[in-house]
Amino acid sequence: MKAAILEGYRKGGRELIVKDIPVPEIGAHEILVKIKTAGVNPLDNMIVRGDVKLIVPYRFPLVMGNEFVGTVTKRGKAATRFSVGERVYGRMPLGKIGAFAEYAAVDQAAVARVPAYLSDAEAACVPLTALTAIQAFALMQPKPGQSVFISGGTGSLGAMAIPVAKRLGLTVLTNGSGDEEARVRALGADVFVDYRKQDFADVISDVDFVLDTLGDRALPKEFQVLRQGGRLVSLRGVPNAEFAVRNGMGAMHRLLFRFAGRKYDAMAAKRNQNYYFVFVHEDGAGLEKLSEMFADKQIEASVDEVYCLDDVNKALQKVAAGRSKGKTVLKISD
Repeated sequence: MKAAILEGYRKGGRELIVKDIPVPEIGAHEILVKIKTAGVNPLDNMIVRGDVKLIVPYRFPLVMGNEFVGTVTKRGKAATRFSVGERVYGRMPLGKIGAFAEYAAVDQAAVARVPAYLSDAEAACVPLTALTAIQAFALMQPKPGQSVFISGGTGSLGAMAIPVAKRLGLTVLTNGSGDEEARVRALGADVFVDYRKQDFADVISDVDFVLDTLGDRALPKEFQVLRQGGRLVSLRGVPNAEFAVRNGMGAMHRLLFRFAGRKYDAMAAKRNQNYYFVFVHEDGAGLEKLSEMFADKQIEASVDEVYCLDDVNKALQKVAAGRSKGKTVLKISD
């Protein structure tokens, strides 16, 4: 089968190699999925650069890709949740990614059924971003009537996080390119700030929560608009000691991440705020519940551009450039 392979970390980035490798064998609790489409995410570029190697130390050569849509072609002896031929999707388990390939062996606990109304390309927009959103909101512990600022809400994360936030009863504020305002408001955004005309920090204040998608360059201003005692959850900052404790890491990782995250912890401490870093994990059961919500509300998934597997490096470059209008997707097979 064809797969996109990373042969080692490089801080400045490096190209993946598309080549033939054996179809993976499945374990007792795994299913073999024929991949139809795969989502391309900032996380993929972060892995290439080695940005997450302290969280997940991958071995090489590594089949890349974190989320997929496909059909079940084979089941392990103890894999009974899905039938052969069912259309499924999921976020690959953290320690065993590999969605940029024609086939993947996936633990059944990481997988959910695809809502019928979504095409394969649309469904590839959902697993990673939807689970990221729901796991971030779980850290916030919001109540109906509270407010959240989602930075850079015109991207693929915003397309999932905004509807989820509205489902939780939150007032949603976001920013991005003005030509995307109508689409983002249709998703449920209550306040939209065009970054080309205004700085969000000049017009937003005292929100209960911030969902950060921009990282270091925006975090100081995001703490500024967050109310005293509020919670900020970052997808692009750095892990801190709280992250290490929450994920059951040992003393060495706790020490390392306490040092790495000290700047943001100090920012938060000034106004009794809380800083959290989230690294989304697989959760088939959670994704199944989200799928029911999507089907009930017919939530649209925003596809930006679709590439073939051979053009995986162009897709990664597209994501790295930013300012996406939705999810960049790889079409793996028909």
